[in-house]
Amino acid sequence: KPNFERAARRLEIALKDHALGFPERMVILALGTPTVMQVLIERTDAVAEFRRAKDVPTFFLGMEARKAADWVDDLEGRMQTAPEEATAVCILDSGATRGHPLLRASLAAADQHVYDPTWSSAEHRRWNGHGTGMAGIALLGDIEEALARTGPVVIGHRLETVKILPDRGATDPKLYGAVTAVSIEHAEQQAPNRRRVICMAVSSQIGVSRGRPSSWSAAVDQLCYNIGAPRLMILSTGNLSGDVLHTTYPDANDLQEVENPGQAWNPLVVGAYTDKITITDPTLAGWSALAPAGELAPVSRTSTIWDRQWPIRPDVVFEGGNLAHDGTNPGNPVDDLQLITTHYQPQNRLFQSFGDTSGASALAANMAARIMTSEPALWPETVRALMVHSAEWTPPMRQRFDTASSRAEKFSLLRRYGWGVPSLDRALASAANDATLLVQDALLPFFREQSRIKTRHMNMHRLPWPRAELRALGELEVELRVTLSYFIEPNPGERGWTRRHRYASHGLRFAVKRALETRRQFEGRINKAAEIEEQGEAHVSDTGGDNWFLGFPRDRGSVHSDIWRGTAAELAARDAIAVYPVSGWWKEKPNLQRWERSVRYALLVSIRAPEADVDIYTPIVTQIGVPIPAA
Repeated sequence: KPNFERAARRLEIALKDHALGFPERMVILALGTPTVMQVLIERTDAVAEFRRAKDVPTFFLGMEARKAADWVDDLEGRMQTAPEEATAVCILDSGATRGHPLLRASLAAADQHVYDPTWSSAEHRRWNGHGTGMAGIALLGDIEEALARTGPVVIGHRLETVKILPDRGATDPKLYGAVTAVSIEHAEQQAPNRRRVICMAVSSQIGVSRGRPSSWSAAVDQLCYNIGAPRLMILSTGNLSGDVLHTTYPDANDLQEVENPGQAWNPLVVGAYTDKITITDPTLAGWSALAPAGELAPVSRTSTIWDRQWPIRPDVVFEGGNLAHDGTNPGNPVDDLQLITTHYQPQNRLFQSFGDTSGASALAANMAARIMTSEPALWPETVRALMVHSAEWTPPMRQRFDTASSRAEKFSLLRRYGWGVPSLDRALASAANDATLLVQDALLPFFREQSRIKTRHMNMHRLPWPRAELRALGELEVELRVTLSYFIEPNPGERGWTRRHRYASHGLRFAVKRALETRRQFEGRINKAAEIEEQGEAHVSDTGGDNWFLGFPRDRGSVHSDIWRGTAAELAARDAIAVYPVSGWWKEKPNLQRWERSVRYALLVSIRAPEADVDIYTPIVTQIGVPIPAA
């Protein structure tokens, strides 16, 4: 060890103060570039092997300024930034420090805006660099990963910021919706042809009422719907208020509801989970991570106590860091369990710790922008669908779902975790044993017959499954996953916000043809289900013994996802899926002339045979000609 330490000091390699001892090995945390580590190997025979240290952001956060600058210079030199016309993440927050070396090439001065023209564009210490922290993660993800990698860092999107938080005073809650709308307008006027993901981690406990819409959430829904030019918005669920105790986790999370405007139907609403449980700080000996790996982050709010008619929130969860506790006192954020991002005062510090649902929403915006960049023909509704469709529950989450005794218990868990953790790889690609059909389409939900507005019939989509291959698999279990995403127009009058059919302009549902069902029987089942739902009764389509994971509880909000499990032979006979409309205020208020409007939707259908050594993907491509059809 002494020889190793001397050689490391000469090369200015940072070493942690404590080490783990084993009979023939000693594990030491060291911080250095791959080049420097190669020199170390040449100068001493004390090194048996190198392994990448995971989840040790304290290495960077505790680094002296000069060394941190070297790492930032190295990363900046490897960054390949996007051109001016590229997709952008537009962050509505406290502004951002454009002068940070990791941000300056991706955030033009012209793309920094303020809600109030009398405000300074500089980020104020009142908000502790929150906006700059959001910007760093929205651009680069968790910066610890980028710092630790070698080779080019290709960035396909840019940044825009709008300062909506004042340096002094507070915004009148009645103006939250207007502030959001005006701020987005600033960015769009500057770059009207740019595609963007709008990310807002600013939320409030004012206006929450068990999922019922507020004036702010309705404004957000209207901003997303925006006929002719829909917008993709990403919101956070908000963080728990008060002390977070290990003795009340996660029950306390289920009792603190998602903050306003997270009850909006159209945005992607993001909660936080965590995989960060490793504490290396010697001053925290005896402390533990509050949340287990793969579980809900300690501060993430849920919609468990919402009235059942309102949307499922969060939709998905991303890494939000963890808290540490000593077994007695409330949990504390510690550097070891946080993300790393850009500091708003780079002349003093280059990095800061970050996390909670703000960090999670910034990671979601990063992923959404990468999807938009990779697939520019996708609609905002489709990007949202892909993120939900690609999400999977972690093993601890999955265990809770698998042991749930009823659909009602599963539904409560869904209101805690959403659909789990999205995957960029799953969102963008179909593996050989995981094939996804993507459809972008539209329908006219209503029509006029004399003086009455009636509901139209469905759109029917044929499922191009490789039936011979599926039948050959016989009794092997396969999964069918369906996600339907669309935007609703909110009712302009608050009196209609007490019921979902009075708040939303319309609804869409999906149903899959059963194995022994004729086309006429299938259409009859759908018509009956739509009629029952319009009467305000329980939705009975695709439930009961039909092997759907959720069944009718999935039909909340404006993105619906569910998983069917059965045999491959049975799936081979399920050859069609229908998308059909249900009532809304467009139908019930004919004087407003909305019944003539068409509505867009994105439909994703996947089949998985994870236990089978069979190529499902290629036969589908052969049948339809292209891997991802888009109407």
